[in-house]
Amino acid sequence: MKKIQLLIITVLIAQVSFSQQESAFDTGEWLKFKMSYSNWFKAGEATLKVNEDIINDKPVFHVVGIGKTTGAISWFFKIKDRYETYIDKQTGLPYKFIRDIYEGGHTKKIEINFDQVNQKAYVNDKKHNKSYVIDTKPNVQDMVSAYYYLRNKIKVDSLKPGDEFIIDMFFDKENFGFKLKYIGEEVIRTKFGKVKTLKFRPYVMAGRIFKEEESLTLWVSNDKNHIPLRIKADLAIGSLRADLIAFKGLKHSFKIVIE
Repeated sequence: MKKIQLLIITVLIAQVSFSQQESAFDTGEWLKFKMSYSNWFKAGEATLKVNEDIINDKPVFHVVGIGKTTGAISWFFKIKDRYETYIDKQTGLPYKFIRDIYEGGHTKKIEINFDQVNQKAYVNDKKHNKSYVIDTKPNVQDMVSAYYYLRNKIKVDSLKPGDEFIIDMFFDKENFGFKLKYIGEEVIRTKFGKVKTLKFRPYVMAGRIFKEEESLTLWVSNDKNHIPLRIKADLAIGSLRADLIAFKGLKHSFKIVIE
């Protein structure tokens, strides 16, 4: 459950440069997700909030992601995770990433500062009081900033089934590749009504943190926001699913199919 929870946050944590096209989000955006097992047993909830801050005299988006177990599952396996990223408003690249987690008694508190010019990650493991300097790939993303970066790269007019978005990511002390494959359009029923979506299949291409391919499917709104509406992980027994249940501060209008 812990690894699947992390996968979901990664993929939430995983969607599309900050180039000439209009940004899909802005300060004040807030999203809330409900996580359920086999579409009936509530397992947890997660939120993502976009704030503003200053890093190195540059304006940045300060994104805070919080995930936790709720209900009966918390009695025997409690999760309380907090993720933060500081993203350059112009380039979409992260300057800093913070991971502070509690997962069934397992804890981590890691802060990563990125030197995007010299391609270095300065990792501070606060729990064990250890520091590392690790080489990174050009234009590297963390597991939260990647979601916002990819949202801005979706260009619906030229998108075709089979198209892929590939980025380099850095997590804890490792580099790995991430790929998002476009499957096609689909109308799904949500809490808000029927919504036109773009359907994707996320893959992890390299690194040993995740398996090479996961049975994950992602649906994002087919509008200028490109917000995730549903994420599903097929398991050996049953499935784990995250659904958007509330939002505030969207930059663009949210469209519902009128029948």
